[in-house]
Amino acid sequence: MTSLSRAGPDLAAGLPLLLAFAFATSRLAGLPAAYLLQAAALYALLAALVVRHVPAALPGRGLGPANRITLGRAALALAIMPLALLPGPLGAPVYWWIIGVSTAAMVLDGFDGWTARRTGTATPFGARFDVELDAALLMALSVLVWRSGAAGPWVLLIGGIRYLFVAAGRVRPALRGALPPRRRRKAIAVVQGVALLVALGPIIPPWLAAGGTAGALAPLVWSFAVDVQWLLRHAPDPDAG
Repeated sequence: MTSLSRAGPDLAAGLPLLLAFAFATSRLAGLPAAYLLQAAALYALLAALVVRHVPAALPGRGLGPANRITLGRAALALAIMPLALLPGPLGAPVYWWIIGVSTAAMVLDGFDGWTARRTGTATPFGARFDVELDAALLMALSVLVWRSGAAGPWVLLIGGIRYLFVAAGRVRPALRGALPPRRRRKAIAVVQGVALLVALGPIIPPWLAAGGTAGALAPLVWSFAVDVQWLLRHAPDPDAG
């Protein structure tokens, strides 16, 4: 079975969900139909990446139950991500919509990993799919918080620090090593998501939004520092052997 034949049916099934939520988003925000094209383009990029990286010998049929949940989360998240490209703040109803859709995507994040373990279909691909989706959503929410005026440009570090870490790995190969699993990372990611969603709340005063996101950024920076230190300490010695 090829990667396309395995992933194609599930990816096709996720497209109507994306378009439905993107359409609702565009109507609520008063945006033209071109918004649907932007969301569809993001989904097409996601589909291409999934087809490229999904193992042909993935357990189960199609993408498997856990990855289908992650794909559903992606459809929700990608439906609101193009809003981050709009200049300036949005209306209060749009922010409440973003909070609602993002909350649904984050709540479902607790089910895909559980489903993978429950069904015996956990794979490195599924874990990577989950992590990359979380990172993209946090990046979009960080931009939305910044554009809303609730926090300064430093809030972009919440979503951007992981991409800086990946970029650093291209310069320092030791940073591309495999990290041991830690619940700390998932817990801190949840804190980042909650802090960003609270900051987007129309009823939240600016001082609280800025303070909450700054307070969430601190443990995130610490967590990455711990991981960087671990990777450098356990990097193979180039002179060994």
